[in-house]
Amino acid sequence: MHHVGLTVSDLDAALAFWEGFLGVEARWQTVLERPYIARHVGYPGVRIRAAFVDLPGSGILELLDYEQVERARNDEGSANPGHAHLCLAVEDVQKVFERALSCGARPVNPEGPVDVDAGPNKGARASYLRVPPDWHTLELFQAPSRPPAVEPEEIDLAHRSSHLT
Repeated sequence: MHHVGLTVSDLDAALAFWEGFLGVEARWQTVLERPYIARHVGYPGVRIRAAFVDLPGSGILELLDYEQVERARNDEGSANPGHAHLCLAVEDVQKVFERALSCGARPVNPEGPVDVDAGPNKGARASYLRVPPDWHTLELFQAPSRPPAVEPEEIDLAHRSSHLT
């Protein structure tokens, strides 16, 4: 992965959250307005204020504030087609959850992180939050401390798939 791009309504407000939450300053800020940009994104004459913020581990968060084009706010609901979320692997989901709240995020579950009790991530802890200014979804994911136990029905499937050529 090279980067994840989020369109925002206010670049300065978005940077206030992400820089505060991640504890790093944007590595690059610019205005994108060359003709190739307009052709690339499909908006003739567009001007985009942009910033790159380094994500933990690897990858870049690209924040894009489109100007000189008509814009409409999307509903923040996770179930809506076109919705996406950014998931960060963390070592202490409760601690990072509280940090996100202190930076202005809103929890989807006010009670905080949930325990994953089934599936390949059994034993993990996770939390969805909405982050300002446009309430994109941020997922915090704490991996299980030990690999989950294999369920009996998964053993047969694993056995059969290992013999496929």
